Amino acid sequence: MKATAIEIEDKVDELLAALDKDSRHIQESLLKLNELRSLVVKRDDAALGRLLESIQAESDSYRSHELKRQSIRKDLANALGCNLEQMTLSAIEASLPEEKKAQVTRMKAKLKSLITELKKEHLSTALLLSECTRFNNLLLKSIFDLGKSDVVYYNSNGATSRQNDTAFVNLQF
Repeated sequence: MKATAIEIEDKVDELLAALDKDSRHIQESLLKLNELRSLVVKRDDAALGRLLESIQAESDSYRSHELKRQSIRKDLANALGCNLEQMTLSAIEASLPEEKKAQVTRMKAKLKSLITELKKEHLSTALLLSECTRFNNLLLKSIFDLGKSDVVYYNSNGATSRQNDTAFVNLQF
């Protein structure tokens, strides 16, 4: 019984170390999202390409960490006698002494706040990119549909007319 409790506490320590790395990864992701938005606004294609390459490289290397965390969760689930799906931080808290329970509670709160911030930043980035797409589509449509427009213009007398020429700027007064 004592050996099992020590094994569980050791696995919890491993899990807390893995979750600490996850929290650092989330913080780095927040910085990358801010940098991404900044580069999109500045239209710095070269820096944007470098950023996307670094994100891809980090993503590939982070997969091994995810596998390690899942392995720790599986070991904890076996030690606690529950399913992997039921193995959550809340479930772990229930079976730990007060000192470890407090560490898990702090980590859970930290991760929760970071995830909330990440969701907000992700939404902001998605909205920016959506607006850029909408603007680019309108711009392209206005360039390629010139002269084919069904836009109605009103002159100073209130009479309507359609633009039938293909010039970018109508200099008619």
